[in-house]
Amino acid sequence: MMLNGKHNLIFRFLVRRFSSYEGVPEKLRDIPIERIRNFCIIAHVDHGKSTLADRLLEKAGLKIDRPQILDSLQVEKERGITVKAQTVSLFYIHENKEYLLNLIDTPGHVDFSNEVHRSLAPCDGAILLVDANHGIQAQTVSNYFMAVSRNLKILPILNKIDLKNANPERVCQDLMSMFDIDPEGVLKISAKLGVGIENVIPNIIERLPSPKTDPEAPFRALLFDSAYDRYRGALSLINVREGEVSVGQEITSVATGKSYEVKSLSLLTPAEVPIDRLSSGQVGLLGCNMRSGKEAVIGDTIHLKGVSVAQLPGFRPQQAMVFAGVYPPDQSKYISLRAAIEKLTLNDSAVTVTPDSNSALGQGWRLGFLGLLHMEVFCQRLEQEYDTEPIITAPSVTYKVKIHGAKAIKAHGGEEITVSNPALLPDTQNITEFHEPQILATIITPTDFLGPVIGLCVERRGVQKTSTHIDSDRVMMTYIFPLAEIVLDFYDRLKSLTSGYASFDYEDHGYQVTNAVKLKILLNGQEVEELSSIVHASKAQVFARQLVAKLKDIIPRQMVQIAIQAAVGGKILARETIKPYRKDVTAKLYGGDVTRRMKLLRQQAEGKKKMRSIANISIPRDTFISILKR
Repeated sequence: MMLNGKHNLIFRFLVRRFSSYEGVPEKLRDIPIERIRNFCIIAHVDHGKSTLADRLLEKAGLKIDRPQILDSLQVEKERGITVKAQTVSLFYIHENKEYLLNLIDTPGHVDFSNEVHRSLAPCDGAILLVDANHGIQAQTVSNYFMAVSRNLKILPILNKIDLKNANPERVCQDLMSMFDIDPEGVLKISAKLGVGIENVIPNIIERLPSPKTDPEAPFRALLFDSAYDRYRGALSLINVREGEVSVGQEITSVATGKSYEVKSLSLLTPAEVPIDRLSSGQVGLLGCNMRSGKEAVIGDTIHLKGVSVAQLPGFRPQQAMVFAGVYPPDQSKYISLRAAIEKLTLNDSAVTVTPDSNSALGQGWRLGFLGLLHMEVFCQRLEQEYDTEPIITAPSVTYKVKIHGAKAIKAHGGEEITVSNPALLPDTQNITEFHEPQILATIITPTDFLGPVIGLCVERRGVQKTSTHIDSDRVMMTYIFPLAEIVLDFYDRLKSLTSGYASFDYEDHGYQVTNAVKLKILLNGQEVEELSSIVHASKAQVFARQLVAKLKDIIPRQMVQIAIQAAVGGKILARETIKPYRKDVTAKLYGGDVTRRMKLLRQQAEGKKKMRSIANISIPRDTFISILKR
């Protein structure tokens, strides 16, 4: 769904480029609830969801002029992955009856599981897509159980049966053993070549249920996605659960209590097609002059003004797990960056935003993400869609800290506080316990790489919970990890060790007591708070040496010697020294007694000693950026 800022022009281009359905308003009136199907496609990353969506659009009569047409964001085209769930309404004639199919193409990467979680809410069924070559992988398991927990009907499909190493029979047996799915009911297709595609939509119609709704009840709708348009404000994607709504009626938000007049209603086909009303079971785009992104609350219930209705069971965005500071390149760009973040978080409800400040980088924000890729994609979208150039600090996680002492408790507002910025950590003497976030990870790997994978998990302080053989060639293991150990490069290391065959998925697993310490950076004995970090005690020595070595290369030489030290409490763990510039004070001498030369050198040494005692180390802003950025 491309509704952010400057993408309004792209939307108009799509309207011209795609062949839209003619007479859409008339078609909607003729389609009863029994002939509506709301479903999504769920799978592990790179199993072919977007390619299957292309084939379904073609079968519904739309012309596709490029692969993965629903992956419309620039970042999706560049990375070749889906990062934003996309909704499209299709019309299809089956056995001389016209059906309305509301399809949601979801991401497959674990960092965008919030998009999947949100997309399941308006659906009654889901296509579980599995690669016939790689078989069941970590996100396949996670997404399946997420859909089953919402009582969605599952339609299993094997994709990529055309590949040389595809083994549909083995994968069908895995589906049977893992999910109790009857192999006879599994469709086998090749979305790339179009093999078996003709059977997909008829099976969707026959095997997935229609919406369970009451068209005679007062209007109620679930708001499950939103985006910002510079001309129309916040636009909401809604699923009508009961009744109907028309343009010109007044609606009320349960979450905010505010009322609005419905200015526009439309279907995404995938071009935006205006309609005059939405009825029970249908999915559409609602525009009502919401000028602030905070008014469009994901999971909110919308109803007619003055009509009392019960709130629909909504959903909460998943808990942010990775935090990073985001700052403008200079403070004159603060307002424009703030506006960009507000608009983009409307389209990505999983991101949390908290104002922050840094003496080196100025005013900014502390943003929370579901993972490292989520953070990278969000920041890339800030640059591409809103022409900003944010400074992104290295990611960190949130710790819970228990403190003692009446003065410290009063200063921090309680005996237990959460800290994601090391600079805000209380004095070490007042800390009684550190609690670090844990994750429950699912790893599926070929047995040939089992040893290296276990070694990597042990290195990252992982604790194995279960180990199950899916078949003779693959093992599924669950581990409990500290989030700080996997947030940076664990996934890359895992893929490297297994030649890309292993898969990884994780979920929140609460907090656990840990032996964490605050690593301080001292320049000539003066602590630099902006460069502090929280690390596990067992890895503090190695991290300290790496950090001071990097600082030595980055901090420019000055007129005085600079001692760079990394310390935990009062213990120095690592040290590097930047030598000062040397001025040859004896250059003007052309002869004479050696005492004259010694006198000048002695005066120079005394001057440098005095300078060291009173001088402040001047660290350029670029140095802070180089250290704090990823």
